[in-house]
Amino acid sequence: MEVDMLHEAGQALLIIANPTRLFFLASGVMIGLMLGVIPGLGGIVGMALLLPFTFDMDPYTAFAFLLGMGSVTTTSDTIPAVLFGVPGTAGSAATILDGHPLARQGQAGRAFGAAYSASLIGGVFGALLLAVSIPILRPVMLYLGSPELLAFSVFGLSMVAVLSGGAPLRGLAAAGFGLLVAMIGSDPQTGTLRWTLDSLYLWDGLPLVPVTIGLFALPELADMAIARRSIASGDEAKVDVRKGQWQGVRDTFTHWWLVLRCALLGSSLGAIPGIGASVIDWIAYGHAARTEKGADETFGKGDIRGVIASESSNNAKEGGALVPTIAFGVPGSASMAILLGAFLIHGLVPGPDMLTKNLDVTYTMVWSVALANILGAGLCFAFSDQFAKIALIRYAVIMPLILTVVFVGAFQGTRQWGDIYALLLFGIIGWSMKRLGWPRPPLILGVVLGDIVERYLFISVGRYGTDWLLRPVVAVVFVGAMWGLFRPFVREIRKSGGFGGMIGGLTTPRFDVTTAFYIGFITLLAAMMMQASEWNLDAKIVPMIVGIFTISVTAISLLNFTFGGRER
Repeated sequence: MEVDMLHEAGQALLIIANPTRLFFLASGVMIGLMLGVIPGLGGIVGMALLLPFTFDMDPYTAFAFLLGMGSVTTTSDTIPAVLFGVPGTAGSAATILDGHPLARQGQAGRAFGAAYSASLIGGVFGALLLAVSIPILRPVMLYLGSPELLAFSVFGLSMVAVLSGGAPLRGLAAAGFGLLVAMIGSDPQTGTLRWTLDSLYLWDGLPLVPVTIGLFALPELADMAIARRSIASGDEAKVDVRKGQWQGVRDTFTHWWLVLRCALLGSSLGAIPGIGASVIDWIAYGHAARTEKGADETFGKGDIRGVIASESSNNAKEGGALVPTIAFGVPGSASMAILLGAFLIHGLVPGPDMLTKNLDVTYTMVWSVALANILGAGLCFAFSDQFAKIALIRYAVIMPLILTVVFVGAFQGTRQWGDIYALLLFGIIGWSMKRLGWPRPPLILGVVLGDIVERYLFISVGRYGTDWLLRPVVAVVFVGAMWGLFRPFVREIRKSGGFGGMIGGLTTPRFDVTTAFYIGFITLLAAMMMQASEWNLDAKIVPMIVGIFTISVTAISLLNFTFGGRER
């Protein structure tokens, strides 16, 4: 088996070495580096923007393009973090603590040298973890059938509580709504038209691309336009970003053991679904602060080890996050949820097929992540000063360019006017959710996994009856999924000191725009359930279960918000 794996890895390297694929990989890297410099337009927005341009590509080229972009946004996001004290993405927030003080001390170049070299090592380490995991996962995946894959899909959905930050109940509600959105169109079992509003456009369901771009790209652009400013003033970009870079590289190799520990930490945590970059870099930074000698006195004041810890972990997470995404269809991060959409677009199904007949595609992903990190770090070393100027571009200049890409990309969905309407509708939904503190990644996770869950459910029931629920792996994973789903309720009860504390802690009712959003959302769900009740049993059973659960969770969240002061 090892010889077969090495042969497939070698074949994948030859595939990715094709000049056209290398060109798209390099293009993805350049786009990712530029997006990483602009706060708000990180990997998840970039993935949404580039997804529609992969329609006419073969899978190898498409994933090289997408992973080239996604692997390096956490390399260039160091530039605004160090120079301006503004994180380019959530993954560089911890870098500010020591990177920005170093820049104020005239050591920006040293911070960049350490960050780029640590990012390079971390990124390659993450790719290596993915490559090593494949031989281990392959025999496991051959054992799994549709019941186990259904269980893993449900487990992926249960991770929304982790993706939801401080609003887990809203995250569950958003994921439930995403599942319902995924069920719009002709039911594959009976042909029943579900929530199509008498529109031919909706017969095949809502295309993933305009939904994704609307949810993630348009809200960020709207906020940039509302702010009416660039990220930093011109004076801050005049710092010499080249002086001391090699000293930073030497620092990285001096602290090689810290780099490897944090890279292992980042890639391992990245493989756990739901733990995003915004958490991983802080965990790595905290680990360094606890274990490095003298950290108590120097961390936060310009210690190069703080930069190394944060940067080596956040690049390593990409390779780790691909492991559950490829093997189980459970996205390891929010951007991986969008990458799952690329699997569907190119006719690939995460799971056993990716480790058997599509093993060459999987290994091209490994090479794409590794090559992207090498290329991204090299470009940052060479052009840091030029990338820094991107952060100074006025919104009036950059906005029309990005909006053009957004609308052209959305129209690539089905090349119908419905794509533009869907883009604008979900743009409004996404902006409202962002403004009101509702997490958006769970919604897109529900949209992506909705079809998979329903398909595997009907296959499992049709083939095994109810016996599939007794399979050992299914039982264990479902228990984990149930805990993930009900953990937000348990945490809320504990926070309030039990049921008595929840009742006794009721505050004066609060009514504002968020309350109106809740009421409108529940009304929409109720209307959808009333229409669904008229369908035949096979067509309505899954939508009704999901809808009732979503209404229940939303109602509890509304009560929490209105009377308990929670999730505000």
